[in-house]
This record gives sequence, C-alpha cells and structure tokens, in this order.
Amino acid sequence: MKNGSIILLAVLIGVSLLGIFMPGVPSTIVTEGINSGDVAWMLAASALVLLMTPGLAYFYGGMIDTKNIITTMLQSFIAMGVISVVWVVIGFSLAFGESKGGFIGDPTTFFMFQHVLDGKPWSLAPTIPLVLFAFFQLKFAIITPALITGTFAERVKFKSYVIFMILFSLLIYAPLAHWTWHPDGFLFKLGVLDFAGGTVVHMSAGFAALAASIYLRNKSEEKSHISPANIPFVLLGTGLLWFGWFGFNAGSALGAGPLAATAFATTNTASAAAGLCWVLVDVVRGRKPSALGFCIGAVVGLVAITPAAGFVTIPSSLFIGTVAAIISNFVANWKAKTSLEDTLDVFPCHGVGGLVGMIMTALLANTAVNAANTTGNGLFFGEFGLFKVHMIGLVIVIAYTFIGSLIILKITDLISPLKVSTEDLMVGGDYSQHGENIAELGKKVA
Repeated sequence: MKNGSIILLAVLIGVSLLGIFMPGVPSTIVTEGINSGDVAWMLAASALVLLMTPGLAYFYGGMIDTKNIITTMLQSFIAMGVISVVWVVIGFSLAFGESKGGFIGDPTTFFMFQHVLDGKPWSLAPTIPLVLFAFFQLKFAIITPALITGTFAERVKFKSYVIFMILFSLLIYAPLAHWTWHPDGFLFKLGVLDFAGGTVVHMSAGFAALAASIYLRNKSEEKSHISPANIPFVLLGTGLLWFGWFGFNAGSALGAGPLAATAFATTNTASAAAGLCWVLVDVVRGRKPSALGFCIGAVVGLVAITPAAGFVTIPSSLFIGTVAAIISNFVANWKAKTSLEDTLDVFPCHGVGGLVGMIMTALLANTAVNAANTTGNGLFFGEFGLFKVHMIGLVIVIAYTFIGSLIILKITDLISPLKVSTEDLMVGGDYSQHGENIAELGKKVA
C-alpha cells in the first residue's frame, strides 16, 4: 500500500505544481445574460447535492457491521476529495468539452479548468456562470462512484477502491454524461430524456454494482449476513439524502423558475409514496413495518423520479414512486436468494430504480410540463417515439456500464488486488485499512 500511496502522492504534487503554471486570472468575466436569482439558486443547489454524499455515508454506515462503519463512511467522503481533483484536471473536459463524434469531450477543452472562469455560459444554462455549472455537475460526479461502495462494503481494499473510482469516473461516468447531457452527445441527439441522472448516475452505479457483485463473489464462501449497526445513522442519512435531492433534481432545471418548482414537487411526492409502499409491501410479506424499510423505499423513490422529475406531472410522480418501490422490493428479495453478494442492495435500489425511472419517463413524459422536451410525449399519451429511443438508450447504457465495469474491476485487480484477506475481513476494515475503530475512538474522546 505504501508504494501505491507514494505514486498517488507524486501525481497529486505534480498536478498541483502544474496548476501554478496554468492561466489563473480570467482575461474577461462574462456577465451578459447572467441572472442573479438563478445564480443564487444554483449555488444553493450545488451545496445541497454535495450534502448528499455525507448523507450517503451515514446511510451506508448505519447499515454495515460495527467494525466497518468508519471505512464504509470514508469511502463516500474520500470521493469528495478524489473526484474533485480529477474533475478539475480532466473530468469536466471529458464530460462537457468539445464533442468528439458525440462520444467523449476533448480533454484539452477545459484542462485544469482553463477557460472555465472566463468562458461563455453553458448553452443549456445561459443564465449562470460556466464555473457554477461545472461545479454543480461535479457534485453528481462525486456521488456516483460513492453509490457503488454499498455493494462491496467491507470486502474491498481502500487503495484498490480509490483506483477503481478514478477509472470509473474517467471511463464510465464522463462518457455517459457526455452522451446524455452534452448537446452533441449521441444519446442527447437521439432524444433520450434524463432530467437529473437516471442513466448517468443511478443506472451506471447500479449496473457497476451488479458487475462487482459477480466479479467479487466466491461461491465457495458462505454468503455474509450483516446486521445493521446503527439504524439512527440510516435515518439521518435518509434525511440528508432527501433534503439534498431537492438540489439534485430541482437544481437540474438550471435556473430558479417554474420547472425547478415542478421538479421539487415531483421529487418529494415520489419519495413519500415509495417509502410508504416499501413498508406496506413488507407488511404484506409478513414482516413488521421497519425504519430501515421506509428509508430504503424513500431512496428508491428518489432514484426513480430523478430522470423524470422535470418531465412528468405531480400525480405521475406518485405512480412512479409506488411502482418503483414494488419492483425494487421484489428484486431485493430475489437477490437475497441468489449467490450475488450486493451487500447493501445497490443494484436493486439504484440499478433497477434508475431503470424503472427511465422507462416511466418514456411512458409518462408530458411536453406541457417541460417545453424543452422536443422528443415528444410518452407512450401513455399515444406517442411511440420517446419510448423507442429510451429502449435503445437503455440497452446501450446497460451494456456499456456493465461490461465496462467488469473490465475496470479486472484492471484494478491487476494493479492492486481488490479483496481484503480473510484475516482483515474478520478484524474489520476500520482497523485493518485505517488503524481506527469506534471503540478506541470512543475511549480517546472520553
């Protein structure tokens, strides 16, 4: 681990030194067309989205074994550091730089954030500075690999996870963001509607989680069963996620207007419906209504409404949350009976939830909600075009994300073995990976 850390430290120092030689002072600052109300809202929305990552840390940390709480939570927090640097150096360019055939951005367009401070506003966000748009998008890039950690919580070495996260961000996330959200991206041109990240964030994380579940599963080993260490942590994490998701979805309107208000309303409605539905489905199955069940259901609703938030009506969001909870609950129970070891059900919640959301967008999108929707109404309103392009897009995204993640997992494994040793697994990641544990920290505080 020491040699790998030396290499990463050298890279960080090199990048930092490079930064002092790059132009840092803008020649001119674009102010024409900038709306102060939109700027204020997008600054707040960006902060809300960043809050989701600590929320995710508490959400996952509360569901894991006590001896792995710190390492599980750190996997989310470290993403804020790693991806922030990667995004400034090259990630934003790959996602939103000048398009290369609709597949990837030119890495030199905004390399080291050149021309971001003095650049023209993004074409789809003309009322806010380009730097604000870039940092709003950064928060999405941060949480996506963090979502995947729930599938291999306690089972993967910290250094290997960092390597995987960097490769995933550059090779999976950035291309998907370019395809879907860049005006020249091929999925954007095809007419795929993804308001806030059903494909780019949740399906990519969910199907990467499925790939990791398959790649890391050893059928000769007994499947581990984890008792949640701290349900109040899960409740706190859910509250932070729900709160932050208003920035995630309503912020994706890229301005303070009626569309942001609509996305805000659909987001809350879908999450509420899904949380209630998950609990009721559990009761029908003969279980007691649980805090954990409501929290998982609420997050599934947030996931499912994400691609549709700015394209559907509020009553439609009620339906989307309910259907997503039923389907994800079924998949989670099915998965528990298989050899797949998706520790915290990332695939059923994010992969399946995102997939359901994209299908529901294709069924229920209404051009009256969002005038920017030029693809047309959903299948429910008698138009087939949007449904067709979504089915094509979903096949492409699933195949690319799943196969690409398997390849990245293999590359990471060759660079740094992924799985922790049996001894470290028994000791727990908090101590074996970081030299910390809850009990010892509590003694020091006392």
